Amino acid sequence: MQLLAVPMASSGGGGITLLIPLILIVGMIWFMSRTQRKQRERQAQTVASLSPGTKVITTSGMVGIVEETDDEYVTLEISDGVLIQVVKAAIGRVIPEEDATADEAVESTEEVADVVEEPAADKDPVDVPDAGRDKADVKAQDAPKTPPTHTEN
Repeated sequence: MQLLAVPMASSGGGGITLLIPLILIVGMIWFMSRTQRKQRERQAQTVASLSPGTKVITTSGMVGIVEETDDEYVTLEISDGVLIQVVKAAIGRVIPEEDATADEAVESTEEVADVVEEPAADKDPVDVPDAGRDKADVKAQDAPKTPPTHTEN
């Protein structure tokens, strides 16, 4: 038996074709680390700017108002008279203060809702597709199906 050394066919370019994927991978890693660094800086600024009366959301989703801060911990009031102490790193984001214009918008929509009149009996009724339909009219296939249990035959 005779072994022959046959050169593999290549597209040319040699080592540059091997370096392109490596350069792309290094670029992606650099970009991702840069993005994470910016997020950490933003989080540090948020935590540093905490002051009593600020409304915050923790990373676990708990909403509270900052009562006091120290070097490592923040005391939050999560309900009237209920205080908890969390690590500063657990503060996820600050909830922006609501404007007076937002409160006025809510009040104006409540006033509009009070002004809306009930439909008069002499007007045409609104056509609702399911109106007047009894439960007996529902087909068996419309009912939700539950998986069989070991007791059913």
